[in-house]
Amino acid sequence: MKHVFYLLVVLFVLISCKQEKNNSTIKKDVVKKTKEPFNDEWVTLFDGTSLDNWRGYLSDSIYSEWSIENGTLAFTPRKEGDKNIITKDKYTNFVLSLEWKISEGGNSGIFWSIFEDEKYPKPYETGLEIQVLDNQRHPDAKANPKYHQAGALYDLVQPAYDVCKPAGEWNLCVIKIDHNSNKGSASLNGKVVVEFPLHGEEWDKMVANSKFKRWEGFGKYKTGHIGLQDHRDKVWYRNIKIKKI
Repeated sequence: MKHVFYLLVVLFVLISCKQEKNNSTIKKDVVKKTKEPFNDEWVTLFDGTSLDNWRGYLSDSIYSEWSIENGTLAFTPRKEGDKNIITKDKYTNFVLSLEWKISEGGNSGIFWSIFEDEKYPKPYETGLEIQVLDNQRHPDAKANPKYHQAGALYDLVQPAYDVCKPAGEWNLCVIKIDHNSNKGSASLNGKVVVEFPLHGEEWDKMVANSKFKRWEGFGKYKTGHIGLQDHRDKVWYRNIKIKKI
């Protein structure tokens, strides 16, 4: 009888240990799942199907020159210009990723920190711009220093490398803006082509040596809209996404 009793005790201990081990495994699985991040931190601004995140600069609606064309955000110039578009939301510190494709001899631009106000008829009066250009054909790409070449911080910082693909081919552009660290940068096709400050003595010197030196609102606003430029040339954008930092 005593042996039976000890046998039952051993069985009970073994079952309890197994159950505790199973519970521990379940808890670990639960902890692992709760620690997994969301799918990603990116917010899609254009996915090929909707223009809901965009509107015209100084307009409540999107300009008809901008349309969805084979899953891309396409600009088709018409007689009247200045049909620039901006995001409905504003951003301060962020990483913006998009692809662009320019027509032969074409010119466009990607803006940020746009302060929308009727006293500034054009978004580039306040917003900074990364140049979109056909480097092979557009005369702006031939001037030195290359402040107007594709990938340049327009009229302020020339790109360290020319890695722009020919007109009609897609270029991946990633713009990072961090006012906390006072660092901005832009990469083109995986290569960082420009780095720049966002305020301070070095920034002031850059502006003083540019066309913007007497522009009242240029670069004065940390928070603003993202924008795409009407430069009266056909241009396409796709896979536009942003994440705050």
